[in-house]
Amino acid sequence: MRRKRKIEEPENADRWVVSYADFITLLFALFTTLYAISHVDLGKLERFTGSMRSAFKVSGIEAVSSNVIVGIKPVNYVDVGLEKDLQEAFNKFGILEGIVISRDQRGVILSFSDALLFESGSADLRKEARPFLATAAALIKRSQRLVSIEGHTDNLPLRSTRYASNLELSTARASRTYSFLLDEEVVNPERLSASGYGEYRPAASNASLEGRTRNRRVDIVFASKRDGT
Repeated sequence: MRRKRKIEEPENADRWVVSYADFITLLFALFTTLYAISHVDLGKLERFTGSMRSAFKVSGIEAVSSNVIVGIKPVNYVDVGLEKDLQEAFNKFGILEGIVISRDQRGVILSFSDALLFESGSADLRKEARPFLATAAALIKRSQRLVSIEGHTDNLPLRSTRYASNLELSTARASRTYSFLLDEEVVNPERLSASGYGEYRPAASNASLEGRTRNRRVDIVFASKRDGT
């Protein structure tokens, strides 16, 4: 008996289209996820993680720390924009080591070294400090944010007898900065507050000269503002 020849099916030359479509779908899913992460609603995220914890407890499975999810910090593009505005505004003064612009969970921070604003051990503003603070005042008005003025020092005892402690000096410097901003008549006093923290909120270690220099500062903190608000 003759064997029947197997009929060879023609090779499908378009099989690559299926793989390509799968690849595009995965890319789309990836970028959608990245977009969603960058616009996380923290309130909804907390409720979601709370529900997940409850579900795991009910099933008898120990929940893994939620820091993996809650630790995601969505990009606050409003704060990024303000940070850029501050950098552009102060670039006109050239390279100044005494001015630092940064962001944290509170918002955008404009830091001035104490030597840039005040004489050693004093809360009297230097004449050279006025253009810097006038620029800051204009940006505060434009931002329409709540702003706190914070005075900070290192942990070395004061040589001056005018102030009893670093805490008093830092508070006096914050208050003097606050008064200057109000005198500019462009800042709404309802949006401003001032406080002194002495050596108790250092930005660096007081064990080195460089660290102590960083700690002697006045911070102008622009409270964080969400997109669209």
